Amino acid sequence: MIVKNHEADRFAAAPPKGLEAALVFGPDAGLVQERAEKLLKTVVSDLNDPFNAVEMGEAALLSDPARLFDEAAAISMLGGRRVIRIRGAGNDLAGLFESFLEGHAGDALVVVEAGDLSKSSALRKLFEGDDKAAAIACYADSARDLADVVQGELRALGFALAPGAVEEAVGRLGSDRGVTRRELEKLALYAHGQSQIGPDDVRAVLGDEAQARSESAFDAAGSGDYARLDLELERLWAADTAPAQVIRGAMGHFQRLMLAKEGMARGDAIDAVMRKFFPPVHFSRADSFKAQARNWNAERLAEALDLLLEAEALSRTTAIPAEAVTGRTLLSIAAMARAK
Repeated sequence: MIVKNHEADRFAAAPPKGLEAALVFGPDAGLVQERAEKLLKTVVSDLNDPFNAVEMGEAALLSDPARLFDEAAAISMLGGRRVIRIRGAGNDLAGLFESFLEGHAGDALVVVEAGDLSKSSALRKLFEGDDKAAAIACYADSARDLADVVQGELRALGFALAPGAVEEAVGRLGSDRGVTRRELEKLALYAHGQSQIGPDDVRAVLGDEAQARSESAFDAAGSGDYARLDLELERLWAADTAPAQVIRGAMGHFQRLMLAKEGMARGDAIDAVMRKFFPPVHFSRADSFKAQARNWNAERLAEALDLLLEAEALSRTTAIPAEAVTGRTLLSIAAMARAK
């Protein structure tokens, strides 16, 4: 079944009882993660529960396809329904899920997270066409959606909003739901002890130098500029910028390049494609972004996004310093940009 965008949050919070699997996909990686976790928590409240929650990546499933069926059929030692979370999925899993949805044992809820998938994607079409499955698209928030997120998050934290504060925040947020929520948490921490947040508070916290440094690092990686990338990464780490935030931001940057490339393939002018982005690419970066969009092709962009997904997994699951993982990944992407 297809879950329309305006129904997605409500669906994720209260899915139908007969739902066996859901594909959560789209260019907004933070929103993909948020909706996937919301779905999973309707079954298992603690996603770190080793008895009732299992997480796998695409590579693990491709090397051992039977594991999906085994995990779905497994019975929880403590009782209750189990969940299976699959991250970084792509079209290579379409055949496996076709067999899975045709028939499997067990009642586990399977939630699959993927990046942006075209309408012709085999994996997307499979989930859209099955009554026991759902396909949930996650696109960047519109100005109205983002205003609702800003107001809801800050009011839930006990803050009133002065006139102009929401508009100021909306103008500085929106590329990724996960980044938006982290930025709002940072704003709330800054305003601790105040009863109200105003435009000056927003300007003091959001869209700060770290964000500009991150964007400069992404442009350097996308342009193959080793020296500038190395300098910007050094400045980011010196400012205690979280590597996870850098990885997520890089995903958003290369997903935008992918969207630009798809638009250009349809015959749209790059300027017309960029005008649809929200928030827009800053005018100071526009020329660099256009050059990157022309230089990269869809296959290499997909490879770059795969590298970033792997980096995110490595930084969470291994003892390798996250800064080293992030830096190595962005330098590898810069090498791809320089390759003919």
